[in-house]
Amino acid sequence: MQQILTIAGSDSGGGAGIQADIKAISANGGYAMSVVTAVTAQNTRGVAAALDLPTSLVHAQLEAVFSDFNVAAAKTGMLSSSAIVACVADYLADAAPVLVVDPVMVSTSGHALLADEAVETLKGCLIPLACVVTPNVHEARLLSGVDVRRGADAREAARRIMDLGCGAVIVKGGHLDDDARAVDVLYDGSDFHEFGVDRIPTTRTHGTGCTYSAALATFLGQGSELVAAVAAAKEYITGAIANAADIGGGHGPTHHFWRFSQ
Repeated sequence: MQQILTIAGSDSGGGAGIQADIKAISANGGYAMSVVTAVTAQNTRGVAAALDLPTSLVHAQLEAVFSDFNVAAAKTGMLSSSAIVACVADYLADAAPVLVVDPVMVSTSGHALLADEAVETLKGCLIPLACVVTPNVHEARLLSGVDVRRGADAREAARRIMDLGCGAVIVKGGHLDDDARAVDVLYDGSDFHEFGVDRIPTTRTHGTGCTYSAALATFLGQGSELVAAVAAAKEYITGAIANAADIGGGHGPTHHFWRFSQ
């Protein structure tokens, strides 16, 4: 069983962040470990409060995991501040795992999860370490400067994000203005690959980015090639959305263990 690490904030509602990552990693056959960067008070309706952990404690968690476990892959989610981004990047630069960076900036409900000044630290320190970066449309705009609305915009944004030094970029298409299909665009530096599915009319989308990137890290850690891993992660998150239960009064969570309830 491959050991997969998530480095992210916690979600008291269980649908996103560390909690979603652990579920997604476990559902796809990995052993999940975690480094908590921040604690949030949130549910399906929104984020009420958040508290960053001291970088000394973030570093101690990283040291505890890497000193005892064989980390096959890691993913980052909510990192909150420039100091936490730098702390994580400094450690991972030496640890050198397969790394998926989900550049979490804003929650589904619109709450800022990354300080404005931390964006440059993310771009300069962490993204260059990533095997793959997984921005949504909003995040791709902030990272690339491209007003991402359609597939052609997503491709240009991916090119510009690649220039930051990462191995590949996936611009997720859930919020594109395109037709009835949600198309993710993968750019590996030479070729584009598209992964499209019919849109699912639902509000149960809380934590989709976290869940998707955690699944992707798991498949990469298990040895899948990039295109195959992206395809498998896309299939998994689509099923998790399609089979989501009616939980909470806002943007409900996906069903991370949907394959086991078929």
